[in-house]
Amino acid sequence: MQATSIAYVHADRVVLREPEPKKSMPREKRSGCPISICLELFGDRWTLLILRSIVFYRHRYFAEFLEAKEGIATNILAERLDRLERHGIVTKSPDPEDARRSLYALTEAGLDLIPILLEMTVWGVEHDPEANPHEERIALFKKDRTTSIQAHRDGVSVGPCPES
Repeated sequence: MQATSIAYVHADRVVLREPEPKKSMPREKRSGCPISICLELFGDRWTLLILRSIVFYRHRYFAEFLEAKEGIATNILAERLDRLERHGIVTKSPDPEDARRSLYALTEAGLDLIPILLEMTVWGVEHDPEANPHEERIALFKKDRTTSIQAHRDGVSVGPCPES
């Protein structure tokens, strides 16, 4: 069904405009299964890569996410960032130095995903010989998971990752 234009009178003329697009709301969950719930939010090709960029490469701006070698399209990136914001995983705020740009940062719920991203990194290195090993990051994480997780949590908001 196609949306119809809305007519309104402005001064002495009738103006037609298209209705405002509706913000997509979180879909109804398929089930209460925790894995299914996570897959609904993170189970696409791009969302975890955006989170990886924030955690491991300290990306904070839209343009920085576009620099990833995987080549995400701008419309997909915008939709995934919006979805992460709606679900309370990231926040979007104006850049204090340039109000035309937005900064993206992890919320507490987003920071709670760091151990999962680290475990996925270890799994990827152990099960794919072509994976980029990030030896220092993997060694630290295997040696002391708690310290490694805390270092990544602290680093997300304070500066560049030493291994990037």
